[in-house]
Amino acid sequence: YQPAPLSEKTLPDTFVVQISVFYKVPVTYSIVSGDGKGYFIIDSTTGIVRTRKNLKPEDFPVTFNVRATDSSNAGIFNDVSVNVEVIDENHFPPVFPSSLLEERLEENLPPTQIVQLKAQDNDTGRNGFLTYGFLSGDRLKFSIDEATGILYSTTSFDYEEEPTEYQVVIYAEDDGIPEKKRGYCTVVIKIID
Repeated sequence: YQPAPLSEKTLPDTFVVQISVFYKVPVTYSIVSGDGKGYFIIDSTTGIVRTRKNLKPEDFPVTFNVRATDSSNAGIFNDVSVNVEVIDENHFPPVFPSSLLEERLEENLPPTQIVQLKAQDNDTGRNGFLTYGFLSGDRLKFSIDEATGILYSTTSFDYEEEPTEYQVVIYAEDDGIPEKKRGYCTVVIKIID
C-alpha cells in the first residue's frame, strides 16, 4: 500500500489507508513491525489505519507491516507493507541580509554587473531553492539573473540628460510546497557624474 502523502501538520486520529483482504471468514488486523515510533494505529476489525500522534517529517518515510490473521486460527495469516510519506512543509520565506541597498554606477559605462543579491532560506530541498526576479523598477535599464541574483544594467546612463537615481525592487522566491514564499530587497542605484 502507498497511501497519499500526509502533511506534517496532520492531526492525530486522521485516516491514512484501509487495508482489506479477500478471505472467506473474518480476519483480525494488526501492525506487526516497522512502526517503531508508534505513529499509526489500526482498527483490528475494519483494517482502517489512522495516525496516533503528530508527525515528525524527519522520521519519514515509514514502511510498516500489517498482518491479517484468520480470526479462528492464528496460524493462518498474511502480511502486507504500507509505505507512508510525509510532506515537509515550506516554513520560512527567503530573507535578504539587508532590505535596502544603495549602489553607485558611473555614467557612460557599457552594460555591467551592479551587485549580486543573495537571500537565505532556512528550509531544505525545494522549499529552500531560490529564484530571483523583478517586482518593480525600470526593466528596460536593468535586468536580474534569476538563478544567481546578479543585477545588471542593460544600457549606459547619462548623468546630465537622465534621472540620476533609480529604484528597483527584487524578490527571491522559493519553490515551496504547498505555497511559494518571497522575500524582497530594494536597490537604489545612483548614477555618478
